[in-house]
Amino acid sequence: MLIKRSISLSGHRTSIALEAPFWDELTRIATSKGLSRAALISDVDKARPPGSNLASTLRVLVLENLRETVSSAQD
Repeated sequence: MLIKRSISLSGHRTSIALEAPFWDELTRIATSKGLSRAALISDVDKARPPGSNLASTLRVLVLENLRETVSSAQD
């Protein structure tokens, strides 16, 4: 089930819909970087390619972070 959350990006309110596990991982990633979840999402928004979907970009970030975690654990 999707969970919608509102966030302010560049002074504009927007909603992002993600599944609960993605919200949980985004919170974990943000905490590990010393950021709020909103600050992490804002950074991702600023860095994403024009025309790309923010929710999809956030899911890919979570996937890449988990891959890095697994890879590090195997080394």
